[in-house]
Formats: sequence, structure tokens, C-alpha cells
Amino acid sequence: MSGRWRVRAAALALAPLLLAACSADAPPESPRKSGPPAPGPAPTAQRLPDGVTFTRTTRRLDDGAPLRLSVLTVARNAPVRIRAEHGDGVAQVDTVGALARRAGAVAAVNGTFFDADAPRDTGDPLGLYVAEGILLSEAANGRTALVLPARGKPARITELSSVGRVTTAHGVSRLVDGTNRAPGRIVGCGGTGGDRLGGIGPPVTAPRPGRVCTDPDELVEFTAQWGASTPVGVRGSVEALLDARSTVIGLRSPAGGPLPQDGRSLVGTGSAAHWLRENARTGHDLTVSATVRDREGRAVPIEGTSVLGAGPALVRSGRIMINAAANGVSAGASGTRAPRTVAGIRADGTLLLAVFDGRRPGVSEGATLAEAARELLALGAVEAMNLDGGGSSTMVVRDRVRSSPSDPGRTDEDRQREVSNAIVVVPEAHR
Repeated sequence: MSGRWRVRAAALALAPLLLAACSADAPPESPRKSGPPAPGPAPTAQRLPDGVTFTRTTRRLDDGAPLRLSVLTVARNAPVRIRAEHGDGVAQVDTVGALARRAGAVAAVNGTFFDADAPRDTGDPLGLYVAEGILLSEAANGRTALVLPARGKPARITELSSVGRVTTAHGVSRLVDGTNRAPGRIVGCGGTGGDRLGGIGPPVTAPRPGRVCTDPDELVEFTAQWGASTPVGVRGSVEALLDARSTVIGLRSPAGGPLPQDGRSLVGTGSAAHWLRENARTGHDLTVSATVRDREGRAVPIEGTSVLGAGPALVRSGRIMINAAANGVSAGASGTRAPRTVAGIRADGTLLLAVFDGRRPGVSEGATLAEAARELLALGAVEAMNLDGGGSSTMVVRDRVRSSPSDPGRTDEDRQREVSNAIVVVPEAHR
């Protein structure tokens, strides 16, 4: 599976796999341990805050192939906060090491998939991304996500969807199609409204990793976390500028330009541009809201939480359950050995963050999704999911890269790929 879900299919060897027919969801499989550890150095350990441990070891897969694991465990009562971190703008990229330093973190791993090929900005998270309780990217509806609540509450893995809406002071409302992305370009599909592959055919509501849907009639919110300026809009686009109190302070057309300080904007194309012309009146309020729901349809409170959408799920209720088809992942991608970053949760609420090195013949071959799931079961996970992988897979502990990223470079530090965001473990003193 590609580390960045690049849109340029020719640039990635795995892209044809992602475009293949999706596999059926794998049935539950009984827990199964991997082979014995490979000969070599004993697991290494790094002193960390109470309740946080790091180990690195090499195991043998069933066919004898080596797999090197870097594993971070964080007890539920550890004096740390586990949250998402991104750079100066939600669509900007940086290395996991730099994001860890920015957060004052003792450890970090890479987070969500992201768009490396947007026309102007890179790093747009593909799917649901919530940082410190603020929705910064809409869900690819139905994809698996990791929910990281406030300290003392257990993490959660579930399938999530999101719906945004804007409402005028007179009660007139409209769906918000997206958050912090270029209007009309939906990488990975799975959104709301009239998203279509190639602009034709029926609407695509299911995730399609590696594909791009389009929609000429979109309303997209840009938050203060996006950056200083919004992208230049298409001809006829309209942008409503809102101050910190959600009061409209002006319109511009075409869209694109500085965001109001501590404010936001709404960019409309097609019929959404017409809606803004009719309803975004200077001096009047526009209220933007978002609801996140789990697979049972229950609202998921996001205040004070971080949420990172990725997928697919790997373990559910202590058994292997890989919902590849629901996450739009093909059988070929699921069965390819690759570097992977994964998250797991033990029954006592301990969070597991693991990086499996790959693409290093004779040293660490990487893992298929099923092999990753078996390793997580062996680590005691009862719930687990896949995060971004490939060249993005990186673990940093105490300001040192402890995994071996697969991108070119002389050292592990040099091989770090710039990513959209990271999961960081921050001591209480640095919160």
C-alpha cells in the first residue's frame, strides 16, 4: 500500500493494485502467533515516561522472511497526552521528527494518508482528520479511524462518517461538501454530494483510494488552520469571508486570497456559488457545524479529541477482521508486503503504535495486512487498524528515528518522508 496514496498512478509501483477490484471483507480469523524471533540482537529499550515503553526487535514470518518491528506502548494512565500534530498549515508537510519536536513529544509516528499531488498545496489529509477537537478534514465516509480522547479515556477504533452544514440566521441551510481542500477535487472519493469518477456516472459515496472524484457544485470550508491564504478559485467561484464570530465580512469572486485573522471562509462553485450570493449577506451570521458518526450511527463527540482516518481495520474483538473492501482497498494491495504503520488497543486500554520496516531484502521484508494483524494479536491487541504506510512509515523516539524508512537516503534520519501529520506522545509538562 502506498505511503502517500499518490494520485499519479504511474509514479507508484503499487498503484495498479489499488485500482484493482476491491476484495471482499476478510472473515474473522482465530488468533495466531507469528514465528519465533529471528536470530540477532536482543530487543532494545528506551527510557521514557512511566507507562510508556519502546522496543525494537526482528521476527520471522511464516515463510522465514525477516520483519523488523518498532513498537511503542502507552498505558491508559501514563502521564502523557496522545494527540495529532501537523505543521503551520493543515495541508503543509514535514517530517515526523520535526512534528515531534514541534509538539515537544517524546515519541511519534506518521498518521493519515494525504494528497501529495494537489494543484497547489500538498499534505491535504485524505479522509477524516480532527486535531484538538477541530474538524480539519472531512471523512471518506465509512473508512476506519483512530479516536484519541483526553488523557485517562481509552482510544477507540471504528468506522466513521462526517456531515457538515452551514445555516443562515434565517434557518436556510446547505451541506458543506468538504473542509480544507480544493473545491471540486475529491481525492479518494467517499464524500457527500455529487462526487463522480471522471465527472460522469452515478455519484460515488464509497472510498476509492488512489482515485480522484470531481464535483462542479461544491461548498468547501477553509478554517484558520489551513494557512494564510485560500487557493485561487475557478471562474465564477465565490468566497464568503467570516470573522471569528462567524459574521460575514465580505465576498470575493473568484475565490482565493488571505483568510480573515482567526476567521474562516466558505468557497462555493457552481450551484454552491449561487447559494452564497443569495445567502451570505455582509453583517449576517453563517453558522458552520459538523457531525461525526460511528458505524452504528451514533454521534461521536470530538471536543478535546484527535481523530485520524486511515484503514482498513485489522483486528476486532480480539480476532483478525480486515475490512479491506469497506475501505476501498484491493486484494492486491492487502496482500503485498510493505512498510506499515499500525495502531492497536489492548483490553486494558493500552495503546500500541507499531512500525514494520519493509522493502529491505534480507533485513526486513515488510508485512501484508494479514501478517500485520497477526503481529498485533501477538502484541495483545484486541482492536487494531492500519495507518499510512510505505515510505511514510516512521517512528521517532527521544528525537531519534528508531525505524528504518524506505525512501532513499544515507541514514534513517535522511530517509524520513515529509508527511501531513503525526500521532505524538506528549508528556504532561509539555501539554
